[in-house]
This record gives sequence, structure tokens and C-alpha cells, in this order.
Amino acid sequence: MFEHMISQAARVASAAIAGACIALTGCATANSTAPRATLQAFKNEQEIRDLFKGWAEEQQRRIEAQRKQQQEMRARMEAQSGLGSFSAAQPPAPAKAAAAPSALAAGAAGESITNVQHAGVDEGGIVKLHGEYLIILRRGRLFTVNVRDRNLTPVSTVDAFGDGIDPRGAWYDEMLISGNTIIVIGYSYARGGTEIGLFEISGNGALKYKSTYHLRSNDYYSSRNYASRLVGSKLIFYSPLRLNPFVADPFPAFPALRKWEKGASPADFKRIAPATRIYRTDEPLDPYQGVALHTVSVCDLAKAEFDCESTAVLGAPGRVFYVSSGSVFVWTTAYRRNPAGAAAVNSAVFRIPLDGAAPSALKTAGSPIDQSSFLEGDDGHLNVLVRSNGRGDGMWAAEINSGDMALMRVPLSSFSNGRDSAPAEAYRALPKLQPGALQSRYIGPYLLYGAGAGWSRAQRTLNSQVYAVRYADKAGAQEVPLAHGVDRIEAMGANAVVIGTDGQDLHFTSLKLAAQATLADRYTRKDAAQGETRSHGFFYKPDSENDGMVGLPVVGAGQSGARQLRNTSAAILFLKNQSLRLSEIGALDATPATGNLNDGCRASCVDWYGNSRPLFIGGRVFALMGYELVEGRVAGGKIGEVQRINYAPGVAIAR
Repeated sequence: MFEHMISQAARVASAAIAGACIALTGCATANSTAPRATLQAFKNEQEIRDLFKGWAEEQQRRIEAQRKQQQEMRARMEAQSGLGSFSAAQPPAPAKAAAAPSALAAGAAGESITNVQHAGVDEGGIVKLHGEYLIILRRGRLFTVNVRDRNLTPVSTVDAFGDGIDPRGAWYDEMLISGNTIIVIGYSYARGGTEIGLFEISGNGALKYKSTYHLRSNDYYSSRNYASRLVGSKLIFYSPLRLNPFVADPFPAFPALRKWEKGASPADFKRIAPATRIYRTDEPLDPYQGVALHTVSVCDLAKAEFDCESTAVLGAPGRVFYVSSGSVFVWTTAYRRNPAGAAAVNSAVFRIPLDGAAPSALKTAGSPIDQSSFLEGDDGHLNVLVRSNGRGDGMWAAEINSGDMALMRVPLSSFSNGRDSAPAEAYRALPKLQPGALQSRYIGPYLLYGAGAGWSRAQRTLNSQVYAVRYADKAGAQEVPLAHGVDRIEAMGANAVVIGTDGQDLHFTSLKLAAQATLADRYTRKDAAQGETRSHGFFYKPDSENDGMVGLPVVGAGQSGARQLRNTSAAILFLKNQSLRLSEIGALDATPATGNLNDGCRASCVDWYGNSRPLFIGGRVFALMGYELVEGRVAGGKIGEVQRINYAPGVAIAR
């Protein structure tokens, strides 16, 4: 029960918290966002070595105890059977942690074409706009397309990896733009970390490779989250670094950066997180449940030389991270068995400031599903939708979760040195969902959440619901009935649209978010499903406070979300929003044959981040579908095709 988990997490009484506040000099006022205290850093490297040494010695004691127990068992069996030689199985050796890998990125300028979660925080994506050029990252290559005036002209193509780099075993997933610098973020299993490629775009759209860096990390992949963010000139990475707690020297796995040169070796990595930038709480870590360094690296692109600094928190391995304009929040989760044999979840949320200040933390209950579960509000509070059996968003963990639900709402000033827990009254119990992939979004004063098919094939759904919660109030959740599942929740100005299938048709339901959340209208696209599950697959272009245009990739009915990994969408569908009344403008279709094009792909030959996007640039409308870029024009309330190009390497067909 979630209530039991909350009571476990709320171990510190309000009186004790108040006492701790009084004891601290400069205690934050009630409306301040500053933490009451911060986490304690390790004093030096020897203190870290001693911690790992203690874990290793405990592991050795366990091994010796197991060996002794097996020897005694063997002796008893020999005495009883008289066989004289009984071969007992040897105890398994302690599991070795995978060798730690690396991470990095940069930002965009001008008009945004990315559906971001938090205003002012750009997210790594597959397509960005730089002046009059679209930059597209696809299947291990970078492309530029000139969209000036009424042009639609391919300009430049380069590999998304550096000179002399063998791209086998690497994935080039997302990019950001800062000034004239394009940053490509990928992950290399061969080179053991996040790979950061820096490219320059000239005034005529030509691309030129500059350099490559590696940031040591484990694989950052998430089916929902993005690896990089850009806030101003600061390129931000969250990197999980799972550690082997039983090694004599843990430091070869710690955060480090190297510039790639031909013949580069692991010895070229330079540590970027000294012991005094690695923090911990008083919560004892169980090395047998896994230990990770939750690392936030900030690379200031305004500096002449590319360089990064890291801050890390030692904690349990399960994680979800969220980036606001001033902090990175990392929620960690550990699963243990209590004496009764039931699973017990121990979790904490860390607040890591982007200005280099010391992190702070709170002990918590449950786990968020993905980054959309978080909102740092303008009112100085952190809001997080949590589930009792959530397991973070690493790889595909966000697609599978269950259990009771609650909204945790705490003042940012309640963060401290990690000894305090979010009090029981900080959690508001919420209605549970029917089985399915959880979707959530904060829009205006509301948290909206519901469940749908996710990456799976949609099932027949006739009765579903989305819940609306005024997160700053104490009122209960409002249930809004739907005739379809909830595969996506997005903002349309101050209101919302909920998108999902009933197993056969794709529905767009608009919601008015006022004193109550109410159904406004529903548009149904027959025999269709959404063609992209990632948040960047959707875009809303407002024309006024109440009107605008929706764009979303679509495919045929009954197809699973996972098809986006290898197939482009059949079309980009466009709807008109007029005071929450939804009507179809039309669709820009893909050419079916383009999906079978042999492009000579050498790396990243699966579209893990999708491949189709609606694009609104100035007064123009585009549909990106794999290697096709189609321009449409709206006239008389309908969209018609104006021109299209195929920008695939060696093709560049326009018509």
C-alpha cells in the first residue's frame, strides 16, 4: 500500500525538522527556494576508498561464510553416505559491474521547432532550426536543408561521427545547437561512453567536423527521456554510472572526459568530479542492490575550450531525471525485501543546482515514471507524480509500472542534507489507473494523467479516462471519461488535448482547463494510430490565444508504437484548433517506396528517437518523414502539398 510506503519515508517528524531549521544559521524563510542544508561531500579520495574497501571486506566475509557452510554440509553428507568424495558446487564469484562508459552536447538558436517540457530548457532532438537552415540527424549522418524564402534545397551531408572513428557499436541519437556549433550526442559501446561530436555550420549551410569528446557514462538511453539539455550556453548531461562496489580501486569508473584522437586510450580520460564534488546522504547503501554515481555534467559552451565539470551523488541505481531552468532533479530508487518478504521501496530525490552549488535531498516514497512526472513550479514547489512500483525511466522501464499513485508536493526550501523525509501530508493519494503505459503532463494549474498502449499494439478500448488534478490545491482528482486510451497528453495554449486509440481509430479530445477540467470536443481519424510515441513527435503552433494548429505523425490502425524504430510514419496529420473545436486540415503523405531506400547506413541504423516530425517555420508548414521533407500550404481551411525533397545521401530528389 502506498500509505505504508509514505509512513516509512516520513521518518522525520515536523518538530524535528523545525528544530533542525532553528539549529542552522541562515535558515531559509518559508517562501525561499534555498535548501535548509546541503549534502555532505566526501572529504578526500581516501574516504571513498575506505567505503569501497569496507564493502569488499564484507563481500569476502560472505564468501568465506558460504564456503565454510558448504564444507560443513559436504562433511556431513560424506559421513552419512560413506562416499568419501562429494563434489560441492563452488559459490558464485561476485558479479562484476560493466565497464563504465561516457556523455555530452550543445544548443539551438532562433525559432524553436522542438516540443520541450520546460520553457527555456532546450532538449536534444533529431531536427533543429538554425536561421534559414534545417539541421537533421538521421541514421548516423547530419544533413542541412535550406528553407529560405520558398526554397527547399539540400545543402550539406556529413557523417555524425569524427574523422578516423569507427562508428560500429555506436548510436548517434540527438543534437543541440549553440551559436554556429552543432553538438551531436551519441553512445559508443566500443569506446565506452557518451560520445560528443562538435560540428560547425557556415553561413551557407555547409557542415564541418571540429572535434569529438567522450564523457564516461553508462548507456543513457530511455524510451521517453532525452540525454541532453541546453540552458543558455550551458550544455547539461545526466549520466548514470553504475559501480562495482567490490573493487579495490573504484576511480577508473568515475566521471571523466577525454578528447578523441587517433590511438586514444582509456588513460586519456581526465577526472572531472573530484572527491569533494561527490556527495552522499546518511541513508546506508546496500551494495548487493547496486550502487550508482548519479552524475550531472555541465559544459559551458561560451568558453573558448570545450570543458565540463561534474557533480555526483552516490545512491541506488534506479533513476529518473528532470531539468528545470536552475536545477537537475534526480530521483533514485532501491528495492529491498523486508523481514516479511514483501518488496520495500527506498527512494530519494536529489536537487543538483546548475550553478555548481552543493546538492540537497529529501527521502521519499515510490518513484516517478518519467521526466513528465515532474514540475518545478513558479511558486517555489516541486510537484512529482509517483507510483508505488515505478522503476525509473532507464531503457524501457517507463513503459512498465504498476501500483498505487500519489502526487508529492514539497517546498523547494524543504530540501536539506538528506536526513529529512517528505512528510506524509506532502503526498496526496490519487486514483489508480487501468493497466497500460502511464502518460502525464502539467498544463497550467493542472496535472493530467491517464494510461494507453505506449509502445505496444493498441487494444480495443471503449471506456477510459484521464484524471485532472489541480496540483496546488487540496481538491480531489477529477475523472474525465474518454472513449479511447491515453497515448499522449499535450498543451494547446492554456488548455489540453488528449490523444489515443480505441484499438481501431485515433481520437483527439480537447479539454478546457478552467475551474474544472471539462470535455470540449473530439475529432476522430478513422483507421489510424499515432506514428511517434516520443514527446517531440507532436507540435502545436498557436495563431492566437484560442486558435492554432496541431501536427502529429500517423500510421494505419492497429500498429504498435515500436514500429517507429524501423519504419517512417505514413503521414503527418494536421488539425485546426478553433476555441477547442478540432477539425482536420489534411495530411501530408509519405512516399511509400522511400522506406526501402538503401542509404549505406554505417551507424545508428535504428530510429530509437523516431524519424517523423511536424514542423512550423514562420508561416510555413512542413512534414519530416524519414528522408522526405514535404512542404504544405493551407488555403481555404485545407492543406495541400507545395513541394517535397528526398534528402537521402546521393539522392536529393525534389519535385
